[in-house]
Amino acid sequence: MEQQQRTAGGVTFTLTRRRVKNLNLRVRPDGSVAVSAPARTPLREVDAFVAAHTAWVAGAQRRMAARRAAEAGLSAPDKAEALVGMQALAERWWPAFAPRCAGPMPKVRVRDMRTRWGSCSLRTRTLCFALRLWAMPAPAREYVAVHELCHLLHPDHSPAFWAEVARCLPDYKARRALLRAPLQP
Repeated sequence: MEQQQRTAGGVTFTLTRRRVKNLNLRVRPDGSVAVSAPARTPLREVDAFVAAHTAWVAGAQRRMAARRAAEAGLSAPDKAEALVGMQALAERWWPAFAPRCAGPMPKVRVRDMRTRWGSCSLRTRTLCFALRLWAMPAPAREYVAVHELCHLLHPDHSPAFWAEVARCLPDYKARRALLRAPLQP
């Protein structure tokens, strides 16, 4: 994997050549910018892509900085408390999924995850939630729990998956938006 530092449109970024089909632009939690590009994409095309997205990058960096500042003012959630709470949340929603999911309720785990709010492993039947999710508002936690339970029925983000999420939580978009808002101390 070839990596290089570049600047385009006033944005400094790390370019990584990968086996991907499209250019991908990401602002990391620390505010740094990463671009992944197919091996044969010309540098001028990568630079033009980044330059075209400078306003989006600046906004994302402001949001990340606000989140870091808010998280710095909060104490870290207690892992045992978060596990008990997320277990209870998953148990409360499990009856809506149990008739269509073969097998017992999945195991619930809590980990210090920085890039996602939750994950669902079909192979091990485990729902894993980010420890920092416990600091989010209750509707946001409920959205993530339902989102991961829906993956037991649809392992992708297909229209059928989103229809299932909407069936359970008609206001899921507002709940999901809470995950992007800066935390309040």
